[in-house]
Amino acid sequence: MMEDAGEDVLRQRPSMVLTFFKRLGQTYQLMLDRWTPYTMSRWATTVFLILAFIGRIIIAQGWYIVTYALAIYHLNLFLAFLTPKIDPAMSELDDDEGPELPTRQNEEFRPFIRRLPEFKFWYSATKATVIAFTCTFFELFNVPVFWPILVMYFLTLFCITMKRQIKHMIRYRYIPFTWGKPKFQESQAREDAAPPK
Repeated sequence: MMEDAGEDVLRQRPSMVLTFFKRLGQTYQLMLDRWTPYTMSRWATTVFLILAFIGRIIIAQGWYIVTYALAIYHLNLFLAFLTPKIDPAMSELDDDEGPELPTRQNEEFRPFIRRLPEFKFWYSATKATVIAFTCTFFELFNVPVFWPILVMYFLTLFCITMKRQIKHMIRYRYIPFTWGKPKFQESQAREDAAPPK
């Protein structure tokens, strides 16, 4: 009977390894949460990592497949960042009522909601760059290829997908960026709230 009680105590107490990894995960999440409002510094760090990766590729003269895979992944993330969460092309096919982008001038304004939010875009791009950079230290991933072909494939894919995305933006009249858009200011709010004279 005493042995059973001892086993129950051991089962209830988490191991030191489990506790260490749980605290490590919490610390990592805390750092991410604190860094969230600093958009420019986050992206500057990511651009620095990408430039360091490109420098490593140029100096080492290899790992072109890793570079191609990273470029395709970044393109995929960028397209998800430019695409609305609820695709208007799909909502035309569905009959269910839900939020969608306005397609006519007299429709109600609905804000642009991205399929991939900016923070997740940054996080995924940074994580992928770090993984690709790590892969360049292992000869296993240095597959010999003729790199100009990969560059041409990527440029062709980039042009085709961006052309399709821009046509989609024009057809459904949305702009995924907020630069240059009119902003609702406090003085305008007071004028709107004031009774007519």
